[in-house]
Amino acid sequence: METPPVVHSTFTVVRSYPTTPERVFAAFADPSLKRRWFAEGEHHTLESYDLDFREGGTEHYSSRFKEGIPVAGKTLANENSYQSIVPNRRIVFTATMWLAEQCISISVGTVELEPTDKGTDLTLTFQSAFLEGADGPAMREAGWRALLEKLAGVLPVQ
Repeated sequence: METPPVVHSTFTVVRSYPTTPERVFAAFADPSLKRRWFAEGEHHTLESYDLDFREGGTEHYSSRFKEGIPVAGKTLANENSYQSIVPNRRIVFTATMWLAEQCISISVGTVELEPTDKGTDLTLTFQSAFLEGADGPAMREAGWRALLEKLAGVLPVQ
């Protein structure tokens, strides 16, 4: 059986939030806040979540998809390693995603926070190598857009 080629993708998502860069940054750094918008979800049961937010630190979650999802019963795991953190300005991380114990993608993500008159502009640039069995570029971008919408729900307004 021939191995399919790797699919490469880069996308950028820009979101504005009506709060300070410090509060947006805190939603990435605080384990209880990050868990709410990043790891918890209605389509899966969260089995574990751990965040060590510092350069060289890692973040890990594991969840199991609920019935009614095409991959129901399968485990999804994500591991992030933090490469560069500039408080209230920048987060650079590498990420691996696993579905049912098969690595499906390897990525580099950059979050940049820029103060504005109305709050904060967040720019996410995400570069991925999608391996066989992966969700693919369109689904990953849609997933990040949904996550950044959930992030808005945990942020206090300025």
